[in-house]
Amino acid sequence: MSATYLTTEQLSERIHYDVRTIRDRLKDSVLLEGIHYIRPFGGRKLLFLWEAIEKDIHAASASRAPLIPMANGGVAHG
Repeated sequence: MSATYLTTEQLSERIHYDVRTIRDRLKDSVLLEGIHYIRPFGGRKLLFLWEAIEKDIHAASASRAPLIPMANGGVAHG
């Protein structure tokens, strides 16, 4: 499995959040070390794992989407 590694600046461009917001507000609260980012070679530089972040962005959006119950037991995504 190949992963897409992004610097903080590259992630900022993809998700349209400021670099400082990623470092100060998202890192270690929403973006977790070992899941969403790594510190290669034990250094200070952060590399973000795009696939894990993308998966969680979609999961968070889907969990907040309104669901309308249907008579046949299904749901409509409204």
